[in-house]
Amino acid sequence: MMNMFRPLPLLAALIVSVGGLASCAKQRIVNTDVDDTSENRSVVRFCEEYRHAVEDKDIGRLLAMASPRYQDDGGTVGGDDDIDYEGLKAYLTGKFTQAEAIRYEIRYRRIHRVDANTLHVDYTYSASYKQPSGKGTDWRHTVADNRIVIVRDGESYKFLSGM
Repeated sequence: MMNMFRPLPLLAALIVSVGGLASCAKQRIVNTDVDDTSENRSVVRFCEEYRHAVEDKDIGRLLAMASPRYQDDGGTVGGDDDIDYEGLKAYLTGKFTQAEAIRYEIRYRRIHRVDANTLHVDYTYSASYKQPSGKGTDWRHTVADNRIVIVRDGESYKFLSGM
């Protein structure tokens, strides 16, 4: 009697089709949820420079990374927390300098091209830092989602908002 069900050829066909699907899957940049493309790698490198500048409290580097057109609405409807380039400069040279022992981690979630020069970078951050208080210094910790808006600037980028 001839066996109509042939498990080995069926298994081989299944393996080949699953392997083909796996090869179509997009690769991600390591430790991100972002597709691995040359542009996305460039954006993540830029954002990592920013992250290190925050941890190093490198105010000059942070200001150099911001566009003169920087404008951030703080994610709120009211304008009382809006900040432009001069406001960013005042914050970085004022309150920011009081923070101690900054640890800033970023998980990149999505990079989206808005137009030829503008990109949105959606990410989750975890920030830990010591801040002076009435009792000396207190550790503060924040985890939140944020969006950076960057614009192409020659071979690099500048922040339009989200710092």
